[in-house]
Amino acid sequence: MINILICDDEKDIVNALKIYLNDPDHQLYEAYNGRQALDVLSTEHIDLVLLDIMMPVMNGIETLAEIRKSYNMPVILLTAKSEDADKILGLNVGADDYITKPFNPLEVTARVNSQLRRYLKLGSGMVEEKTMVIGGIELDDRKKEVSVDGEAVSLTPKEFEILKFLMSSPNKVFSPKEIYSSIWKEQPYGAENTVAVHIRHIREKIEINPAEPRYIKVIFGQGYMIQEDKRR
Repeated sequence: MINILICDDEKDIVNALKIYLNDPDHQLYEAYNGRQALDVLSTEHIDLVLLDIMMPVMNGIETLAEIRKSYNMPVILLTAKSEDADKILGLNVGADDYITKPFNPLEVTARVNSQLRRYLKLGSGMVEEKTMVIGGIELDDRKKEVSVDGEAVSLTPKEFEILKFLMSSPNKVFSPKEIYSSIWKEQPYGAENTVAVHIRHIREKIEINPAEPRYIKVIFGQGYMIQEDKRR
């Protein structure tokens, strides 16, 4: 059973999303503000969260920040605004994707299923037993765990996949479009900003000094690469 939490202050939207996501394999939970969402997360095992940005009591960005302190499940933001600033802010805090209102039911189900496939590894052809090590970074693909210099690091599913993608080909430069297409499995619209936000977030978690990274390097005009720390 896959547990999905829908959090929006508009009951009509919650009900609509429940209709879109109605499936015998889905257990759907409801919340109408951020506080209620956190209460559900504290008592239930949730595999994915659909989270509205504009809510009373605690808005979506504040709620997302709290979620990321303890949980790594995919979070898809729901927003009535189309401005890039809202999307980038959410991605920067730790969102994995976003859907702009009004919803297309097919888009909702497609994005939810895409995130769940990556998170739960349903139908994945990737080798999950593989452990990758570069310098002080150790990535266990089976357990979905990352450690740096022996200390556990908490990454979101998207951050984990990006780091694994880079670690799979050390010293190889990938453009933002290549990274976006590989991880999001869709046309790389807005790839530059989206990938940059996720790379910055990963650096904040794995680098001693993100301003002077040991591992993830920016190759000007080309993209990103990961290399072993030569100072070790």
